[in-house]
Amino acid sequence: MRRRRSLTGRGAGALVAALCCLIAANLLGARVLLYLGVLLAAVTLFSLLAVRLPRRSGTVTRQISTDLLTVSETSRVTVRFSLRAIRVPRGLWHDVLPDAVSADSGGEYPPENGRLSYLITGVRRGVWPVGPLMLRTVDPFGLAQREQAFGETRSVTVVPEVFALAPLAVRVGAAGGTAHTSSTRLGQGSDNLSPRGYIPGDSMRRIHWRATAHRGQLMVRQEEEESSPDAVVVLDRSGRRWDAPGAEADPAFEAAVSLCASAAVHLASEGYSVDVLDSAGTLLGALRGHEDDRDGLLTALAMVTPRGESRDLVALIGGTPPGPLVYITGRLDEDDAAVLRAAGAAAPMLFSTEPLPGATEASTRHGWTVARLGDDISAAWEDAVSARIGVGDVPR
Repeated sequence: MRRRRSLTGRGAGALVAALCCLIAANLLGARVLLYLGVLLAAVTLFSLLAVRLPRRSGTVTRQISTDLLTVSETSRVTVRFSLRAIRVPRGLWHDVLPDAVSADSGGEYPPENGRLSYLITGVRRGVWPVGPLMLRTVDPFGLAQREQAFGETRSVTVVPEVFALAPLAVRVGAAGGTAHTSSTRLGQGSDNLSPRGYIPGDSMRRIHWRATAHRGQLMVRQEEEESSPDAVVVLDRSGRRWDAPGAEADPAFEAAVSLCASAAVHLASEGYSVDVLDSAGTLLGALRGHEDDRDGLLTALAMVTPRGESRDLVALIGGTPPGPLVYITGRLDEDDAAVLRAAGAAAPMLFSTEPLPGATEASTRHGWTVARLGDDISAAWEDAVSARIGVGDVPR
């Protein structure tokens, strides 16, 4: 953050003019120039002391209207600024913001309505600092200025955008047949839960926050057995599939992350219990119909970057083959596609941002439904869903 000079452009000009008057007065013997030079220098010094000497301190708290900020979503930031000073200064304030968010985060101080607030829009995924609050004051003559930072920074999490997707042609069970249960729809999981008291060793992910708030003690979810089919979404984040990370976000990788989030949330809304993995086998999230699951997944996806290597998909899935399997990758050549098995999934769908010659044909031979992933995520999903009709799916 660039530090401002104590003198404004006008103040620097006044100081130079004072110096010129003093030199001219000495050379020409003009007393009036001497008086003018001294006056200009005195006014400049007085202005500088007026803005620099007063002691000021204050506290800053920020409240963002949404816990998670989605890319392209707008939320309101409310700033509570408690300034302690002998005299309330007049000036301009602004919040220091990263390039990952967009906002007009400033205005006149003190504000007319007594409240500091602004709208913030997510631009790039990640966890980013907001703040500190900067207050810039200028003396009445506009000769001297002071810029002071107040408060600490606060983190804002920008998560990938979730798009609405077309429904699958059929509800596919883990064994390849159709399934009919939908008891784990996202946001409807409370009907099949019986909360119990927290026992040391229980996972913090299973805490039932509503029951905890109601009873005043930690409660965890005690889940009953469900027959909902499984679905798996895999994000291939191996480094060789993507461009090297740089100062700017890779549009292809951002589209892949957004499709990963959209597919997982969409499948959960259709009644599937969904596991979201990366290509190394790390569990990024599990959607089981609970309200906290979606936020947990989006938070994890906010911080993923291309790195590492990918494991064999069959070994990655293990156990019972899933119904829908969504595999999202970047640059895919024919050799890699030839060894990418669908792990026995009943409805495998492969999305590639850059399928190289021969990759689509090699993947199709292994039973994948292949679609190219571009800027329009919903269209890519619809292409894959439409292509599955006629390869064994029966429309609802």
